Formats: sequence, structure tokens, C-alpha cells
Amino acid sequence: MTAIMTGLFAALLAISVPVGYALIIAAGAAILWQGGTPTVLAVVKLFQPTQSFPLLAIPFFILSGSLMMSGTLGQKLVQFAAALVGRFHGGMGQVTVVGSTIFGGVSGSAVAEASALGSMLIPWQKKEGYPAGFAAAVTASSSTIAGLIPPSIPLILFSTVANSSIASLFSAAVLPGLMLAGGMMIVCYLSGRIRNFPRLTDAGQLKSFGRSMLSALPALAMPFFIILLLRAGIATPTEVSVIAVFYALLVSLLLYRDLTWERIYAALVGTVITTGVVMLVIAASSLVGHVLITERVPTIVANWALETLGSAILIILMMNLIMLVVGMFLDLPAAILLLGPTFVAIGHAIGMDPIQLGVMICINLSIGLFTPPIGTTLFIGAVIARVPIGAVLKELWPFYIVAAAVLVLMSYVPALTIY
Repeated sequence: MTAIMTGLFAALLAISVPVGYALIIAAGAAILWQGGTPTVLAVVKLFQPTQSFPLLAIPFFILSGSLMMSGTLGQKLVQFAAALVGRFHGGMGQVTVVGSTIFGGVSGSAVAEASALGSMLIPWQKKEGYPAGFAAAVTASSSTIAGLIPPSIPLILFSTVANSSIASLFSAAVLPGLMLAGGMMIVCYLSGRIRNFPRLTDAGQLKSFGRSMLSALPALAMPFFIILLLRAGIATPTEVSVIAVFYALLVSLLLYRDLTWERIYAALVGTVITTGVVMLVIAASSLVGHVLITERVPTIVANWALETLGSAILIILMMNLIMLVVGMFLDLPAAILLLGPTFVAIGHAIGMDPIQLGVMICINLSIGLFTPPIGTTLFIGAVIARVPIGAVLKELWPFYIVAAAVLVLMSYVPALTIY
């Protein structure tokens, strides 16, 4: 039954059927072929996970990010980043990385980040003399940091799969996110120094820095505000997401005064569309999970890994290699929901903390976002920069090295995520 489902799913993806529909069709065909699951139960399995209370956090976090970014906050973030690092070698590339890191604390979505910041920063870098391929590469790679900085949507999804604490996952992912940002900034610095990229000579003035920091402070404070409420036990993740929406409304209405009814409507429509896509994948993945659990696939795979590989080091390496391949073809939410149950079982068998596992999975699958053939942020960057994919890939290899190095550290050094 699992073989039928996997083969049909791959065939549907090959003819460009959307992931959510492909999963439902493949799982439904497998259930009908087996004949042991009543149709009513299959329908219940399809809709049951979407009624989870913690998942309510997803649309509210998406809405809060949309509200804050619908006005002038994006420009203020760029001004702050430019004042902070623009004067250094490769400064405009570093501005993109810093902006992506901060924006990740607002949106929680790599794709939204690549689109919003890319449309501002890629043309700016090209105008200042940066190669279009480099500008697209920095945007495509750094936007994936949003998957680690709270409020990360992928981490929320993993918490539902592993039944782990969202607060602990948010706290554990901050350091890896900052490590990714630091490594990518070093790449930008070295590239700028070696290739003599332009610098923003007046970006480091104290007056400019102080003014821009005050303007960007609401966005800078948001991820810390979220973690504080969660870690202190003041509110649940769902309650925090609702608070984040009110926070975004207050900041946009009272501080920036740039929120209009048209922007509120656009933010609501965008939130509904994005949430609908995510919920469809969640529902479909639940049906796939029912098929896998019925055939005891997670347990069988975990036992096979222990008996065949034996060493935890090799098992973790195997999981990472599988995720790297899957991440090249599937969107991050679908990959987490499909691989999560099996990898949680394997992690439990080798004594790996689910918090560390969740961070490892999110970093690994984020690499797939800027890796061909699907690479969502890769294609967004290339389209905005108006360059061929090949030109972007030539500039991406040092960013792959940084991401791989952070992934290895998170995979084999638990102290970096469990503290």
C-alpha cells in the first residue's frame, strides 16, 4: 500500500499536480486499494488535524506579519540594516542578510520574505553595481533564515508532529538562525573585499543609526516579545499569535500611521490564501500518515536504521541526506509533515531530543528552498533580478557551505539547541 501511494504521488508531482491534491489522491488510492479503512474514517482523518487549537497560531502569525509589512516598515528595516552594516565590505549584501533576519521575526515565512525584501533590495544592489546573480543569491539564501526566527511557521508545524513545546523550539532555533546570518554576512564581506563591491560610505553615522534603530525597534522587539510571553508562561502560542496581531495593528496605526483599509483587506486576503494552502497540506499529510501508521512504516524504518547502521552518527547522516533530497522537490511544510513522524520515531530510538531534531529538520529543509529543481526562493530571486538560474547558482556555492556547516553543528552538538 505504501509503495502504491509513493509511486502515485511521485507520478502526480511529475505532471505538476499541486502537492496537497497529489497527497490526497495518492493516499486515497492506497486506502481504497487496501480496503480495510471505512470511507467515513478516511474523511475524519482528513479533517481532524485542521481542528487543532495550536494550529490557530499559524493564520494569526501570518496576519501579524502581513499587517506590519504592508506599510513602510520594510523600508525602515532596510534603513536600519544599511546604517548598521552598509559601510563594510559587501555592505549591501550584508544589509540583505540583516534585513532577512529581522524580517523573519515579523513574517515567519521564507517565501514572503524573499518576495518582499527581494523586490526592494535586489534592484537597489544592481543599481549600486553589485552583480545581479550575487544579489539574487544573497536574497534566496538569507530569506530561509525566517524558518528559524520566531514566529517560524515550520517550527509550529513540527511541534504538532512531534507533540513538543513551541516555546522550546522557538528558543532553540534563535542561535542557529543567528549563526546562519553571521556566516552569510562573512561570505558577503569576503566577496565584497575580494571583488571590490561598492560600500555605503555614510551608513555608519551615529545619528543615522540611532534614528533608524528607533524606527525599526517594533520589528526588532517582536521575536523577543513572543519568546518572553511563551517562556514566562504568560500566554499559549495561540494566544501569543492573537496578541501579535493586536501588536501589529497598534504599531501600524499609532506609530507608523500607514495602515489603510485597503492594506488591511489585502493582508486578510493574503492570510486566507496562505492559510488555506498550509491547511490543505496538513489535512493531506494526515491521511498519508494514517496509511504509514497502518503499515507501521515509522517503526519499521526506525528498527531497520538501528539494525543496519547501528551508529547514531550514521543514522543522523542518513536522515540529513534523505531530507536534502526531499527538500529539493517538496515545499517545507509538506516535507515536515511527511517526514516528521518517521524521523521523530528514529530520533526517539537513538535518544535524540525532539527539540534538536526539529531545528535540524528546519535547517535542512530550508536549504531546499534555494536548491534546484524546485527552489522557491531561488526562482523568486532570479525572476526579480532578471537573470538565468545558472547565474544565481554560480554565486550560491559559498552560501551552501555556510548552511551545511550550521546543519552539521546542529545535528551533532546538542548543546547548541538544548539549553
